[in-house]
Amino acid sequence: MALQIIQKPLFGDASNKGLPVGQQLIFSVLDATTVATYFNVKYRAQVYVYNQTPTSADSIGIFETTPNNAGAGIWDFRPVLETFVSADNLAVSSPTSASLTRYKTAEVPNTPMHLIDKYSLNANSAKRLTISFSVYGSITATDPIIQVGSNVGSSQFTMFNGVLQYDDVLTLDNKNYGYDLQEAKLYTAKATGKFLSNAPTTQYANVDDYGAFAFLNFMPIANDSYAIEEIEFKLYQKDGTQYPGVGAGEIITSPINTLTKSAYELMYAGVFPGNLRGWSSTFRAFILAHPDGYYTIKSTNFGGTISSSTYTINLNCPTNLGYTPIRLTWLNQWGVWDYYTFTQKSTKSISTKRAPYNQISGTWNEETLGISGYQGGRKNFRVNTSEKIKMNTAYVTEEEGLWFEELINSPEVYILNGYETETPPYDTITNKYVEPVTLTTSSYTRKTRANDKLMQYTIEVEKSKNRRTQSV
Repeated sequence: MALQIIQKPLFGDASNKGLPVGQQLIFSVLDATTVATYFNVKYRAQVYVYNQTPTSADSIGIFETTPNNAGAGIWDFRPVLETFVSADNLAVSSPTSASLTRYKTAEVPNTPMHLIDKYSLNANSAKRLTISFSVYGSITATDPIIQVGSNVGSSQFTMFNGVLQYDDVLTLDNKNYGYDLQEAKLYTAKATGKFLSNAPTTQYANVDDYGAFAFLNFMPIANDSYAIEEIEFKLYQKDGTQYPGVGAGEIITSPINTLTKSAYELMYAGVFPGNLRGWSSTFRAFILAHPDGYYTIKSTNFGGTISSSTYTINLNCPTNLGYTPIRLTWLNQWGVWDYYTFTQKSTKSISTKRAPYNQISGTWNEETLGISGYQGGRKNFRVNTSEKIKMNTAYVTEEEGLWFEELINSPEVYILNGYETETPPYDTITNKYVEPVTLTTSSYTRKTRANDKLMQYTIEVEKSKNRRTQSV
C-alpha cells in the first residue's frame, strides 16, 4: 500500500473553493505497508502558502508526526495556517487596473480599505494552500532514516481569514467534513448569493459614511463564469420612484479576468455613500436632491447570467436633536469589514492618569538660593488622558440585534470618520478617518421583539491611543 491522503477538508479546493481558516483543518495520511515493515516511521507534511503558484520559497515548514495506533498520521494545521492570513486595512491596486483603487479618483498611498472609490484586491485575507506528504523510516532499528516511496500532494485550497463557530453546521462526506459556503450563500456569483458578511441585506447609512463590502471571486468553481463582472447601483426617491427614471443608476466594472492569484479570489468594493460621492456625479446629485432616499446594490457574474441578492442602503434623515453620528467598523466572522452608524445620543467621558512628583523650591546649585513662585510643591511629571464613548442605536430589528453579537466578539474595532470636502492631491488622510478603539462593553443580552418590544442597544468603546502632554 502506497502513501495515501485519507482525510482532508471537504471544501476549499477547485471543486468548491473557499476554506475558512479558523476551524479544524484536519489532514490524515496512511501507508500501512511502511508502518508494518519499517522501523522509526514518521510522516512528514511540507506546507506551502502562496499567492500564485508554489515555489520552494513558499514553504512555511515541514511538520512531522508519528503513526497512531491505526498507523495513520494526523495533523490539525489551523494553529499554523491562521497566522498567514489577516485583515486587509489598506487598499491594494490591481496590476492591470490600478486606476480602480482610488480615493476621490486620485491615487493616494496607504488609502484605508474603507475609503476606496470602486474596487480593491486583497493582500492578506486570502491565500492558497498546498501540502506535500511523505513517509520516512529505516530498514532496521539502527539504519539511517530514508524516504519510502514518492511524495503525495494535496489539492490546491483557497483559504481566507474566516472563522467557524461551534454552532456552524458542517457537512460530512465519507471521512471528510467542512462548512459549505455555497449552502450558506456566501458565493456572490451564485443566484441569491451574498457579500462576505452576516449583515442584513437592508442597512442604513448617513450621506457621509464610508464602507466596503467584500466578496469571494471565482467561486464556487474556479472559472470565469463565477467571477464578478460588475456591481450595479440603482437610486430611488423615498416614495420608491427611481431617480431620475427607469434605468438610472451607476455600474462599476470589476478589474478581473484571471485565475492566477489569490489576490483576486477575495475582493472589496466601495458601496456606501461616502465612496460613491468620491467618484459618481450622478450619486452626488441624487443625495442633494433626495437626502432621505435609498439605493440598491447587486452584483452580476462574468457574462451577466447570474445576479446576487439585492442589498438596500437607506439614507438616514438628518435629525434635529443635535446628536453626533458615530460609525463603527469591525472585523466580522469572515475576516472582512462590517459597518454600523450610531445615530442616537452618545456621551464622551475623559479619564486621566497622572505621574506626580515633588519639586524642590528654588535653585540650590548656584552661589545663592533663588526663589521663584512657580517652583516647588507637588506637580505632574506626565498626564495621559483616555477617552470613552457610549453610543446608542436607534430601534433595530431582531436580525440587526443578532448581527451586533459579531461586534461584541470582534478583535478589531475602529471609529470610521465621514466624508469631507477636500482638494487634490488628498495627501492628508493619514490619521484622519480611521481611529482604533477597544470595546469596553463586556456583556450583551440578546433581545427579541416578543420580550422587549422596541429594541435598542448601548455600546461603549475606548479610544486606543491616549492624549499626550509634554513631559516636564
